[in-house]
Amino acid sequence: MNSRIQVFLVPLIALVLCLSQQPTAQAATARGVVFHDVNGNGRFEPGEPTLGKMRVSNGRQITRTDAEGRYQLEVDDDDIVFVIKPSGWRTPLDENHLPRFYYIHKPAGSPPSKFAGVAPTGPLPAAINFPLYPQQEPEQFRAILFGDPQPRNQKEVDYIAHDVVEELVGADASFGVTLGDIVFDDLDVFTALNKTVALIGIPWYNVIGNHDINLDAKNDAQSDETFERVYGPAYYSFDYGQVHCLVLDDIEWYVAQEGKKGTYRGGLGAEQMEFIRNDLQEIPENQMVMLLMHIPLVNVRDRQELYRLIEQRPFCISVSGHTHHHEHRFITKRDGWEGPQPHHHIINVTVSGSWWSGAPDERGIPHTTMADGAPNGYSIISFDGTKYQLDFKAAGRSADYQMQITAPEVVRVDQLAQTSAYVNVFNGSERSKVEIQVGDTDWAVMKRVVEGDPGLQAVFEAETAWLATQSPKPFTVIKNPKGSTHLWKAALPASATAGTHLIRVRTTDMHGRSYQASRVLRVTPAPTSAATASPPTPAAP
Repeated sequence: MNSRIQVFLVPLIALVLCLSQQPTAQAATARGVVFHDVNGNGRFEPGEPTLGKMRVSNGRQITRTDAEGRYQLEVDDDDIVFVIKPSGWRTPLDENHLPRFYYIHKPAGSPPSKFAGVAPTGPLPAAINFPLYPQQEPEQFRAILFGDPQPRNQKEVDYIAHDVVEELVGADASFGVTLGDIVFDDLDVFTALNKTVALIGIPWYNVIGNHDINLDAKNDAQSDETFERVYGPAYYSFDYGQVHCLVLDDIEWYVAQEGKKGTYRGGLGAEQMEFIRNDLQEIPENQMVMLLMHIPLVNVRDRQELYRLIEQRPFCISVSGHTHHHEHRFITKRDGWEGPQPHHHIINVTVSGSWWSGAPDERGIPHTTMADGAPNGYSIISFDGTKYQLDFKAAGRSADYQMQITAPEVVRVDQLAQTSAYVNVFNGSERSKVEIQVGDTDWAVMKRVVEGDPGLQAVFEAETAWLATQSPKPFTVIKNPKGSTHLWKAALPASATAGTHLIRVRTTDMHGRSYQASRVLRVTPAPTSAATASPPTPAAP
């Protein structure tokens, strides 16, 4: 044999032999029907109506059921088949109000891991049928958005129970969503948290976060195994009313070198992008689309491909968590956005705030103020067709608590103009207007600044100093304040007179809604020359 040919063929033959010994995905065809489960037992039985034009997916392709409600899809040996909930219908819910809209096909089960994945599912069933139930879904509805509850253990699940769940029981909301970091690395805590959130009493959807994955996974495909066992597919979509919700998995797990520790980055990947393309191409441009993810959109490495799919839609917003601060971001051409209008991306307030840190309050729950100076809590998003509004709700506080004023307790009248007041408008944005008034002075416009909240800075320094004297430390100090995008500043008006006054602040948000807050300020007279002179000599008796 020619030596050159031999040099070429020997490695090629070895490669072919090696590949022939690798396990390959076994293709099969999933079949079934989507049906109206009239008797509610979850099984397709004679006489129950089948539903045509329903969408079913394998996580890549999407097919519609035929006139008899039948579908078929190709699947491999690590796939999840799921129905895309249409408007006016609901899927089954389990005992924890988690939607059950999928079938997991893993004949051999999940690979071994610290936290249990999916048990072997065996051969593909002859039929995978999806029951649906009719329900009223008006154009006007509300949904609850949790960012990063992130409990480490049962104690922190109890914090969540008392801080947010109790006040939400019976809430007027159609469904809820947790935007990732459902727990903090210990995936066994999923169970306790699910039972607690279930008390709210509404369907609850979940987004995967970087603390919800199998950290011992050898690749991205194996990083979602426990999440899939508990919640189903890591990305999917559903309709409610006139809103199309697209839940994304933007946690891309990779191991740079075999045997080394893995890490994550923001990314979607080719398979998920195929699903997104197929999903959105069937959604009318005049329908509201809400993208739900964990890592903020501007930190997703392959976001430009996603931008191309949504930037011409007039009604599209996105929501994330991850950063433990609250922010309204308007994505423009500076980030490669090519749409006619900026894209509104919401980085949602977190339930855990600063990871359940800070001095405990009278309930024993850490104040856990976020590093942008906003309290921990959740959001409520309201829809009316293609219109939407987001409300910030501080945990354990009145719905009217929308801002915090930071100003001195007392200031001399001659030092007013050199003294600043700050206002942290928790749900404020670059499109907000904020004004201030002291006593009877004129209203003045405040300037938006990106600085650390001085009120939070004072708390951070006081807690840090006190903890330095304690052993053992009774709580964890909050994170050092960072620049807040919803902070406003103004000098106190020099025209204010000595006395006790109210500082009044009013703000108008991007939707034209107004809120007010106040704080008491004492203004003292300036010292006089007589006050600094020697006291008069007493008169002789």
